[in-house]
Amino acid sequence: MTKEEKRLWYDFLKKLPLTFYRQKVIGHYIVDFYCAQAQLVIELDGNQHGMPEGLERDRKRDEYMNTLGMTVLRYSNLQIQRKFPDVCSDIYHHLPLPQEGDDKPEPPTPSP
Repeated sequence: MTKEEKRLWYDFLKKLPLTFYRQKVIGHYIVDFYCAQAQLVIELDGNQHGMPEGLERDRKRDEYMNTLGMTVLRYSNLQIQRKFPDVCSDIYHHLPLPQEGDDKPEPPTPSP
């Protein structure tokens, strides 16, 4: 795992009340993180994903996941480094937990 993947895993995903898998095989792809209860794939992208070939591979991969009924969230390593609380909040709001006003637990506080 990259340092950004480790940060997301240890400082946020492991603290959630749902089960997340790391490096999960789905079809002929390996995704960074997967939550079956939410049908949610989380991908952290390094610089290579911004190149034309990387963008096309990611588009095909995302299309495949979408055909399986999954939502794909993508974040850059830079977002993990500089906007970690925002990334965590975005992920949290994609989870099948009670909504605001219900008894939705507060998202875990990400470690600095």
